[in-house]
Amino acid sequence: MSFEVHLDGPDDLVVQVYRQLREAILDGRLRPGERLPPTRELARATEVSRNTVATAYERLVAEGFVTARVGSGTYVEAGGGLRPASVTPGGSLRPRPIWASETGPAPPVPRYDLRVGTPDADLFPLAAWRRLVGRETRLTTLIEGRRAGPAGNPALRAAVARRLGTARSVRATAADVLVTSGAQQAFDLIGRVLLAPGDVVAVEDPGYPQVRALFQTQGARVVGVPVDSRGLIVDALPADARLVYTTPSHQFPTGVTMALARRRELLAWAGRHDAAIVEDDYDSEFRFANRPLEPLHSLDAAGRVVYVGSFSKTMLPALRLGFLIAPAGLRPALLRAREVTVQHSDPGTEAALAAFLDEGLFARHLRTVTRVYGERRALLLGALRGELSRWLVPVPSTAGLHLTAHLRPEVRTGAATVVGRAARAGVAVQTLAHFAMGPPDRDGLVIGFGSVATDRLPVALRLLSGCFDAG
Repeated sequence: MSFEVHLDGPDDLVVQVYRQLREAILDGRLRPGERLPPTRELARATEVSRNTVATAYERLVAEGFVTARVGSGTYVEAGGGLRPASVTPGGSLRPRPIWASETGPAPPVPRYDLRVGTPDADLFPLAAWRRLVGRETRLTTLIEGRRAGPAGNPALRAAVARRLGTARSVRATAADVLVTSGAQQAFDLIGRVLLAPGDVVAVEDPGYPQVRALFQTQGARVVGVPVDSRGLIVDALPADARLVYTTPSHQFPTGVTMALARRRELLAWAGRHDAAIVEDDYDSEFRFANRPLEPLHSLDAAGRVVYVGSFSKTMLPALRLGFLIAPAGLRPALLRAREVTVQHSDPGTEAALAAFLDEGLFARHLRTVTRVYGERRALLLGALRGELSRWLVPVPSTAGLHLTAHLRPEVRTGAATVVGRAARAGVAVQTLAHFAMGPPDRDGLVIGFGSVATDRLPVALRLLSGCFDAG
């Protein structure tokens, strides 16, 4: 037989010959029992060495596509044509229903990004960070990462414990800290060790959509609990909740702080119902008024609070490093859960973050960005009290990188309409309903100020103001 092989791709010659013969076998152009061209003949036709063709044939033999018969030649195996005549679009495998929804295309990058949870990467001391990462990567090997184990770099754990003690009054030692790949992995680990399919998880509503989705994928039944001006309403908690997720220091997204009496009430409720509390302290490092109330963790005498934090909001979103502090009874299970999922994070990055904390660079960075974010927050508050006050009423908040504002009852334009108009004007902003499990009691916007430069923020706010109907 004659068979043409075209050598014009980027791969080496052996790979090109092998792939074209393999494709011909799979799609039926070379049928079972058919004899391949002799290696000398195909080599001459393709102007390559005979060894090149012979090597490609040997690979086909090794993979079972063809068989070599001494003194006779090389023949296509009977079972070599594996590709079916028709292929089910997208394949025949299907995920569990909860994973069946498709992720849409990434939205275009807006000119002005007023969405929540995004710090300004331009404020990060990248040169100092690169120096530390380069130094620690040279000094730290994967062997050292494995030696540290799933709990993480010992120096980083010690630095995190010190930072929490001074900045958040959290009593913890290095042994109490478990390093994670961001806060989201911390929530995943907690769910793995605490929840069985069908268990009830209570979450704030409105609240953080990603944590709701995560617990749902673990088979939990997620129940929304309303929030008022004093935080999570404890009286509304379902009695059978196995776990309560809350953001007491800066409720996401409303920004309210859970009152001290409400915190004590929640701890007492957890004790009566044998429930765990996950405290997400996601951005309380950014404080613009009085010192925050002590975390739930520092008030917890019964060992029911798992405290979770992250460096993504304070440093860079791309830096997937977080941590959790759990009661002693959960630590072995959490370590085992991390060991069987990711084993450990990048040891060089962990070591660099430890040095960043220990050398005072983190504290210096935090002072710098808090001052800048304070200026941006003042601009947003000024607009909410000025040109935007005709339509919006801000929810009091003293921390974080966003503010929530309710629409005034007389406003004709719904928040979803405003967000659509803003997108067309190049401004990305989110509705309060985006974070709720159902229609919120009041319509409103959640406006971030972290990622828009100070000199550009007034322009973004004027554009947003123009998206409301006059009246």
